Amino acid sequence: MAEYREIITKAVVAKGKKYTNSNNAISPQHHPSSILGCWIINHKYEARKVGKKVEVSGSFDMNVWYSHHDNTKTSVATERVDYKDVIALHYQDPDCLDDKIVSARVLQQPNCLEAVISKKGNKILVSTEREFLVEVIGETKVCVAVHPGECPCDDEEDDDWTEELTDSELAEEINPDFLVANEAE
Repeated sequence: MAEYREIITKAVVAKGKKYTNSNNAISPQHHPSSILGCWIINHKYEARKVGKKVEVSGSFDMNVWYSHHDNTKTSVATERVDYKDVIALHYQDPDCLDDKIVSARVLQQPNCLEAVISKKGNKILVSTEREFLVEVIGETKVCVAVHPGECPCDDEEDDDWTEELTDSELAEEINPDFLVANEAE
């Protein structure tokens, strides 16, 4: 008959995932004629648990390369975008004792989906996407069965790994031409 023990350990006690599509407007210095490119750099974020949800706060720089003055000149418009994504936790361990550690991982870095000139022609509208996976790590109890005297690692028959090599056995393993062979190459 087995005995049982409760072990307190750190484990993932809650998870959540969120995909976000957002729209932003950039006001360039000149009226754009056409969009030549859009890219996102300098993504930074941090996550914290707020109640039964995780809040990911971050920012990135959005850069749009565009032509102006009837496609005769080009410029880059830059805008810093701040965001806050609230992610619901779908799995929550009811036996969790402490859930202070939050881990956030980017599944999709902020990325430009589309950049177009507004109808009035004075702004650039940029559609972006991003996706996060969050995990809350906390202390929880795990119940395990204990079987005294039945552990396979207690077998004394398999003591081969504890034997030491003799000096003559070690000498057999040494290649005396090792350094000479490497120098010749």
